[in-house]
Amino acid sequence: MARIHGQRIWLDGRMIPWDEARVHVLTHTLHYGLGVFEGIRCYRTDDGRSAVFRLPEHVRRLFESAHINLMSIPFSRETVTQAVGDALRENGLAEGYIRPLAFIGDGVMGLNPADNPVRVAVIAWAWGKYLGEEGMEVGIRCRVSSFTRHHVNAKMAKGKTCGDYVNSILAKREALLDGYDEAILLDTQGLVAEASGENIFTVSGGVLRTPPLHTVLGGITRATVIELARDEGIPVHESTITRDELYVADEVFLTGTAAEVTPIREIDRRTIGQGSRGPVTKALQAAFFDAVTGREGKYERWLTYL
Repeated sequence: MARIHGQRIWLDGRMIPWDEARVHVLTHTLHYGLGVFEGIRCYRTDDGRSAVFRLPEHVRRLFESAHINLMSIPFSRETVTQAVGDALRENGLAEGYIRPLAFIGDGVMGLNPADNPVRVAVIAWAWGKYLGEEGMEVGIRCRVSSFTRHHVNAKMAKGKTCGDYVNSILAKREALLDGYDEAILLDTQGLVAEASGENIFTVSGGVLRTPPLHTVLGGITRATVIELARDEGIPVHESTITRDELYVADEVFLTGTAAEVTPIREIDRRTIGQGSRGPVTKALQAAFFDAVTGREGKYERWLTYL
């Protein structure tokens, strides 16, 4: 994969040259993983403008994640929101991926960060289809991971916390080493939770199902797809899903800011449905991209134009 590079990064209230956005090796988050972040996308709309998708919801979740983790972000939501647009403009991006990050800086060491400063960065770069252009059309191959998703009392699942993603990295690398594209994790009860960085949906008999928000992150794309489906007249149930229910579903797909809406054609060497993108997944993909590109005016409330 190509190294990410751009022109400028917003760090602690200032826009600075990309290669000068450095931190000390004693940065607390580097050692202990306590930090929070977001993934946001900006799309070029059909009228040629650029619009960030569901920006207020992403900024709100960033601040909620910090609150859950007893971190106080030293900037207002309005300032971070402005920094997202500034990062896109400063890097000449008509569309791209944006990563706000709040982390604990250097100072004392040990598990208690004490008065170490909470620092904030906003980075923007060009990023294509996370799971590949081909995967968006024909579907990807997944395996159920040997790693279990976080328990709600071992790690609070509503915060998008940096250190949580060690669990995701282990699952993702295991899947890739075994020749798959992505991992699906089960919770401590053996029920389907989510993928390494995406929420999961099944389609059976025309009914859309997704795990409830117990052990999974409340994905903003997940919420978008649920609303789109209901608007299309597709029944949606937030209910538990077993591993074997994945195998016999008519369709399975993943949702996430990076993954968007990505179909799954195979899980654990079992073909899902017809082994290709199904009609419900295709319809929801189309509805999603109509929304993010401004083609469907009823969802314009989700767009923040630059």
